[in-house]
Amino acid sequence: MSAIIGPWQLPETRAARRALRATPDAALVVDLLFLEAWEREATPDIASTLRARQIRRANPRLAAAIRSELRMRPVGSIGLSGP
Repeated sequence: MSAIIGPWQLPETRAARRALRATPDAALVVDLLFLEAWEREATPDIASTLRARQIRRANPRLAAAIRSELRMRPVGSIGLSGP
């Protein structure tokens, strides 16, 4: 899987959904979805890694919340239910 996201992607974590509701900025939405995808399955390419690190540095609490929530999920689960 690539950490590249498309406009159809919905956030899987409650932390990401809360953050999305709090921002009307389209660029932030794309960064947030990218970060969640990268935390779910990091890609080995340097550009994605650097982008994820930059977003994580700017949003350490959010990144930690997303990472924590993803680690608690069973492998293969999709969390699109509820906020």
